[in-house]
Amino acid sequence: MGNVFVKKPKITEVDRAILSLKTQRRKLAQYQQQLEKVIEAEKEAAKDLLRDKKKERALLALRKKKVQEDLLKQVDAWLVNVEQQLADIELASKQKAVFESLKAGNNAMKAIQGEVNLDDVQKLMDDTAEAKAYQDEINAILGEKLSAEDEEDILAEFENLEAQMTIQDLPEAPVSTKDEEKLDLPDVPTKAPEIVADKSQAVKTKVMEEPLPA
Repeated sequence: MGNVFVKKPKITEVDRAILSLKTQRRKLAQYQQQLEKVIEAEKEAAKDLLRDKKKERALLALRKKKVQEDLLKQVDAWLVNVEQQLADIELASKQKAVFESLKAGNNAMKAIQGEVNLDDVQKLMDDTAEAKAYQDEINAILGEKLSAEDEEDILAEFENLEAQMTIQDLPEAPVSTKDEEKLDLPDVPTKAPEIVADKSQAVKTKVMEEPLPA
């Protein structure tokens, strides 16, 4: 396996300034804690000295406490300044990032617009309008050639197609899956039926037709 070289991020002056301010903030916070402990210790010492009736030493302890309190106020002010400086730098960094983004977007917009020629756009619009006008003219010419008879034929063809589609859309009759029963029906006659007269009726008719004797 070859060595993989990872490019380290570039440290800027802004990064160094932020790091320095954060370091100072941490040190000032630690100094605050130390001063608070000293102030509390001097206060307790003054109480003990007063109990022992050592007023001068108690006053000295209170003077030390006052000095430490004044110094603590100064440290508090420094810490506020450091916090404000950090906030301003972070805000400026965000503003710069927004500015760079807007600048990149503006450059991209200009690059896209540079690829589009206004003359080409105008020519395209003119060609589109010309093609539309030509199509409208063709439609107008074709419309003039259609007579009333043609319109009737078109309407009749439309109705015919509509009827065909309606028939196609009708549901098909259900088909039974069972075998159809065969009916035993007589054959259909192919000749006319012959008329057979009654024999007695034929003899009677013959007797009536013979003449009587004189």
